[in-house]
Amino acid sequence: MAQYQFGSGILWGIPLMDARGNTIETPTPVQFGELQNCSVDFSFETKTLHGQNQFPVAVGRGKGKITGKAAFASINGLLFNSLFFGQTLQSGIVSDIFSTDGVQIPASPSEITVEPPNSGTFAFDLGVRDEHGNTMVRVNATPNVGQYAVEGSGKYTFASAQASKFVYINYQYTADSTTAKKMTIKNLPMGYSPTFKAELFMPYQGKTLIVTLPNCVSAKMSLSTKQDDFVMPDLDFECFADPNGDVATLASSE
Repeated sequence: MAQYQFGSGILWGIPLMDARGNTIETPTPVQFGELQNCSVDFSFETKTLHGQNQFPVAVGRGKGKITGKAAFASINGLLFNSLFFGQTLQSGIVSDIFSTDGVQIPASPSEITVEPPNSGTFAFDLGVRDEHGNTMVRVNATPNVGQYAVEGSGKYTFASAQASKFVYINYQYTADSTTAKKMTIKNLPMGYSPTFKAELFMPYQGKTLIVTLPNCVSAKMSLSTKQDDFVMPDLDFECFADPNGDVATLASSE
């Protein structure tokens, strides 16, 4: 019976080296969750030898290249860091509050202290909108109508003349977490990049096709948003030979 393949398959990335050139002794394989599509392209340059006539008398294969691209829906900080950035990954929440409910300015004092979720800590201000949706102007102290002031503790002060008015306060906060991830991308010297092993598994009707790429480097990751669709990160990568000279392994059931 002939072998066919259907669907996007399952793709793993196994980190081998971080961006500073350190070998990862105990790598954690990361699955590209909700894989939408994945392509692996094998290509070569060709050199032609011509004589007197129009068509070549010989064709030789020159330099080769293996490139890949994966689009996936699951947002995973471990994947972003270990396969693309290769820097330091930490646990912790960094999140923004975009207010849609609003809060009423009290009469005296005309102050509002925000309370970040998850027992979090106020990080910085992201602006305030008034009850009409207009952006209010931030000042250092003693705000007038249409203005506000904010302290590092997350205390917002408004003009007493605006008491009882609703405002929409936006801000960023941080909090402890064992599941949320955060990373700060450092400006490292050129040359180094994280490397990983890619494993593409395609099962269908009891048969499989497996593509193993032992050494990969990603040069591009895209995060694009749409108004009425899910975010689909893209990761482009290129492959090169391992110490044994292997660049890829293909295994099929037929």
